[in-house]
Amino acid sequence: MESKKVKDSRVTIIQHMTQQDANFFGNVHGGIIMKLIDNTAGIVAVRHTQKNCVTASIDRLDFHHPVFVGDLLRITAGINFTGKTSMELGVRVESENVLSGEVKHTASAYLTFVCIDQNGNPSDVPPVIFETEDEKRRNCEAQRRRENRLREKTSEKICNACDT
Repeated sequence: MESKKVKDSRVTIIQHMTQQDANFFGNVHGGIIMKLIDNTAGIVAVRHTQKNCVTASIDRLDFHHPVFVGDLLRITAGINFTGKTSMELGVRVESENVLSGEVKHTASAYLTFVCIDQNGNPSDVPPVIFETEDEKRRNCEAQRRRENRLREKTSEKICNACDT
């Protein structure tokens, strides 16, 4: 299986936010942004693996600023880590007021995707090549998050065993 560079699968999607994306106050629903985050990360996962991939988890999603009707939403996603059958993708969301040009960091998220074969079974993920210092830093941080997720999963199994 051939390794691939982060830049080969990175994606930026720009979406104009309209009234149908918003609540009564003109703020874009967080769920709309979450869907765009998941879709953008999914594109990166499929581009990297060239196979079907499914969302396994959203590790963390932080909203920093609201998004309003009329804003442009810029969603950028890239691979932070690859394991045997899963990968972590980082997503950054920025909103831009097209009249003022002001850009705000709106949200960030980490998602885990699992690569699956035609039968729905986990499938191998190609290794990723980290070229820049930023990509290497993101990979180190992703490895720490992965260790924390695995520790939490073990803790949940122990707690669930106590409930029976």
